[in-house]
Amino acid sequence: MTASPSAKTGKPKLAFRPLPVPQVDVHGFWGDRADAVATRTADILYERCVEARMLEQIDPDLPSPGVVIPFHVNDGFTARTVTTQMFWDSDWGKTIETAAYSLYRRKNPELEKKIDAVIDMYEKLQQEDGYLSSWYQRIQPGLRWTNLRDCHELYCAGHLIEGAVAYYQATGKRKLLDVMCRFVDHIATVLGPQPGQKHGYCGHEEIELALVKLARVTGEQKYMELAKYFIDQRGRQPHYFDEEARARGADPKDFHFKTYEYNQSHKPVREQDKVVGHAVRAMYLYSGMADIATEYGDDTLRTALDLLWDDLTTKSLYITGGLGPSADNEGFTSDYDLPNESAYAETCAAVGLVFWASRMLGMGPNARYADMMERALYNGSISGLSLDGSLFFYENPLESRGAHNRWKWHRCPCCPPNIGRMVASIGSYFYSLADDALAVHLYGDSTARFDISRTPVSLTQASRYPWDGAVEITVEPRAPVEFTLHLRIPAWSTGAVLKINGEAVRLADVTSDGYAAIRRRWNKGDQVRLDLEMPIERLYANPQVRQDAGRVALSRGPLIYCVEATDNDSHLHRVSLPRTASVQAQHRPELLGGVVTLSATARADAADGWQSGLYRSEPPATAQTRLTAIPYFAWDNREPGEMLVWLRDG
Repeated sequence: MTASPSAKTGKPKLAFRPLPVPQVDVHGFWGDRADAVATRTADILYERCVEARMLEQIDPDLPSPGVVIPFHVNDGFTARTVTTQMFWDSDWGKTIETAAYSLYRRKNPELEKKIDAVIDMYEKLQQEDGYLSSWYQRIQPGLRWTNLRDCHELYCAGHLIEGAVAYYQATGKRKLLDVMCRFVDHIATVLGPQPGQKHGYCGHEEIELALVKLARVTGEQKYMELAKYFIDQRGRQPHYFDEEARARGADPKDFHFKTYEYNQSHKPVREQDKVVGHAVRAMYLYSGMADIATEYGDDTLRTALDLLWDDLTTKSLYITGGLGPSADNEGFTSDYDLPNESAYAETCAAVGLVFWASRMLGMGPNARYADMMERALYNGSISGLSLDGSLFFYENPLESRGAHNRWKWHRCPCCPPNIGRMVASIGSYFYSLADDALAVHLYGDSTARFDISRTPVSLTQASRYPWDGAVEITVEPRAPVEFTLHLRIPAWSTGAVLKINGEAVRLADVTSDGYAAIRRRWNKGDQVRLDLEMPIERLYANPQVRQDAGRVALSRGPLIYCVEATDNDSHLHRVSLPRTASVQAQHRPELLGGVVTLSATARADAADGWQSGLYRSEPPATAQTRLTAIPYFAWDNREPGEMLVWLRDG
């Protein structure tokens, strides 16, 4: 692993890269969730893909199923161009990725046999020149590379690449990896900066970050260069999507979403400073930009990314780490527009924020990114998966009257395999490695194995995190070795105590950008003890967020809390939490798989005396009520009912 030269300074920069999933064993809180994915979700994803007829589309030995999901017909389109069936290769890619990491965690010969058969179909389907798309080969032959703006050709390739990398890392089988390398080699002949090539890129970003993964696992720099090309070319004039539309006989102005802000191609990426458009596309683009900034030491990308990060986190982000309030564009609207009950907050978008934040850490440990990664992980993303791993959310609102419940499947099933693959690969978000440093971004029971200075090292965490802030770390190098251990000190922890082999370390002396950096010669059995205070906090929104005016939310450690009707006697919209109320935490091992709840004495408006009409001159009477809150990620795992994150501030 080598440092990258800086595009701005020419000086080498230290790059941190995530540890591969097979090098991290996760237990405890995340181990339970990974087990649920390995034992249930991975099989469910395969089965439901088959039920949706996705297997028929990729199997060249079966007749083509034709158009199973109708085309979208929108007033702005000159032709029926889009159907979610076009994305089925991406669903298979994510399903393969989920299965791969699940197979590494828990043997499942039957599932492995099924996935091997899917991979065999893709190998057989691949054309002689390397091209591979079940949609354009089996449903709409002859139209490949004619509509990158709308039809997800490269997006599907990206997810298959990620599935191929995962399957190779987890099982050692490289058939799909070789298939995708051939496909990418073909893509590089069609798309690129050279005369005679199409100067295009995907309307739905994803392949950029996938190519970085492919380059890292194969060692082939040409895949990194292709990723960089897609990043650099995006939004340049003449605009490729305009040229492409004219080439297929369409008017560029007929684009349904009217503006290229929708897919973040409205201007070159280094000129972008505002988060706009489709939320998932934005997160995938910024993830790819961060990867390229890390690999090339590109400060021009880092500057743009920091501006975009500030814009998102100060104007357009839900307290849960959810993002994208609107169903109309599955994305962003205007600054401070964060409705709760109608929040779209797609599961894929929160997963995408985890991707982006983790890749920003490639440029060095910084808690502003890691804290947000943790917020999105523990709240806005895993809320999309039921505790048993069988049911899903597409949207993740912060308020419900009881009718928003988890579903078995969706006609656009992008979220189930996305949350599945993220949870199955959670170990790769815990740690990242540089030449002579290891960064610990997340806390919880886990063991990491890595080499530093050619010395194998094992690092083990023991912790009840996120329920308890005590973290014990044991370092076990095969031989004494010097390196820096970076430990995140979360911004929510008002007090933290660090000890090395029982000796206190003054955090102020060693902490930068929210990480304590301990450089020493590590010996077998060295012990690190980090105690993070986990206060219960009342959180308030910026006054410009009109939907949260006069409201308060509760948090403890990395967790955002909500109230559900099943735990509370009163209608939730009637309840107010007095500022003087004491809020207590209680461990409930029997509840929702074992959680810490928050409780307080609150006030509730009474409905008595309102039988004669809707309005009167006297305010409602109030009475004491007991309020109980649970972690947001665990809501709607019992009987359906009301839910509320933002309480009235009393």
